[in-house]
Amino acid sequence: MRSYQPDLTPPWKRSAPVPEVPAEPDLVVEEVSTGFCGAVIRCEKTAQGPAVTLEDRFGKHRVFPMEPRGFLLEGKVVTLVRPSAGGPVRPARTASGSVAVPGARARVARAGRIYVEGRHDAELVERVWGDDLRIEGVVVEYLEGVDDLPAIVREFAPGPGARLGVLVDHLVPGSKESRIAAQVTDGHVLVVGHPYIDVWEAVKPSSVGIEAWPVVPRGQDWKTGVCRALGWPENTGAAWQHILSRVNSYKDLEPQLLGRVEELIDFVTLPA
Repeated sequence: MRSYQPDLTPPWKRSAPVPEVPAEPDLVVEEVSTGFCGAVIRCEKTAQGPAVTLEDRFGKHRVFPMEPRGFLLEGKVVTLVRPSAGGPVRPARTASGSVAVPGARARVARAGRIYVEGRHDAELVERVWGDDLRIEGVVVEYLEGVDDLPAIVREFAPGPGARLGVLVDHLVPGSKESRIAAQVTDGHVLVVGHPYIDVWEAVKPSSVGIEAWPVVPRGQDWKTGVCRALGWPENTGAAWQHILSRVNSYKDLEPQLLGRVEELIDFVTLPA
């Protein structure tokens, strides 16, 4: 009589084993069937078995069963398992939500650049994406408005190895900013924007400790009007430093800004 192994599946049909990875908080994975990518928030027992809750960079939560071969970690299939009580230290993440690279050195600056409208925009981008930008070698510079954007683009002389990304405030249909942006047609330049009058509004009100950003009547300086409406001293520089101090990560920013900055970083770092 022949002796058979319990598994009669031919070796060439068997799935290769995959690593089991503890679902530590802040571990960033992608669920294979939906493509949903997010950081682990918690693991819990359910009637159907263990499940993991993921949070994407826009704050959306989804719960998935921890099935074998159910997730991708850095592009490789893994099986998530519940972490042990004495598990490893969770991986650190940058303020933008990316997995941090310990000991990474800043890359030599690329020829490509990202331009933003003003100093406050630049400071906000640095606060959230600074670590990512240094690793990618992307320099952010600020303009004093976008009225001369077409001339600024020509002076930059963009090309395949020197792409230019531009972030514009209040880029909505019919605005002055939209008409100026439409004049830039170079394929090596990407102009994107958010709908807010000023980048202050891209910070979530809840992060600043207010219910909503005030509506400022037309004809008034917007920042000064905000300070008046909120009862803050009419010192816009001090007000901005207060707002900026309440931004600790991408979770404190509105999705309409998050997506646009990520889009610009991807654009200027594309291979030549």
